[in-house]
Amino acid sequence: MLTASTLQKRHQSSYSDRNSVGVFTPTSAALFVATGIGLFFYFRHEKAQLLARREEERATKQYGRPQVGGPFSLLTPDGQPFTEQNLFGKWSLVYFGFTNCPDICPQELDKVTSVIDVIEKEHGKIFQPLFISVDPARDTPARIGKYLQDFHPSYIGLVGSYEATKAVCKAYRVYFSTPPNADPAGDYLVDHSIFVYFMDPSGKFVEAFGQAVPKEEIIDKVREVIKEWEMETGTKV
Repeated sequence: MLTASTLQKRHQSSYSDRNSVGVFTPTSAALFVATGIGLFFYFRHEKAQLLARREEERATKQYGRPQVGGPFSLLTPDGQPFTEQNLFGKWSLVYFGFTNCPDICPQELDKVTSVIDVIEKEHGKIFQPLFISVDPARDTPARIGKYLQDFHPSYIGLVGSYEATKAVCKAYRVYFSTPPNADPAGDYLVDHSIFVYFMDPSGKFVEAFGQAVPKEEIIDKVREVIKEWEMETGTKV
């Protein structure tokens, strides 16, 4: 039997149920959708802003770099042409020296070899080390190829005419003292800049490491730059 008290309780329960469902009214639904759309455009805008800032930072880094590197044309040990185009697609460590160098050049080439050994274990074969001769009178392609057998197997030796050597040294801001009329049979030493040039996969200059920079510091810098490159491009090269 339904009493007045029972009917009152049912009425209150029904009112409570309608109240709880009725919170999501057409107006609140519209507000919910509008908020969702607003958040979508907000986050899309923020993402665009973030990408723009990253691109600006990358451009600033590029702008702040010295103009090192540029067009050149030399020969590999097997007589094949090698130009700045061959730098594309890999990281490069470039060193200028000569095969008659008694101690400094071998030390620097050994240092580069140690760096590449470490980096290749972490990232694979993404590097090509280059040795560019500043003694074109004596360093023939065959001689430079034989000389590099004592160092990292991926080393590419490059040599050219005096004019070609002068041009690539100018592009990389390298000083060398070899005279244009040097005697190939002469017993002379060549004074030259002692730097390892770090170039990115687009052939752009990143850093120059002097003789006093230890291999550990070079490895740390290389790791840092590769990580930044991968974050910006999605690839290691």
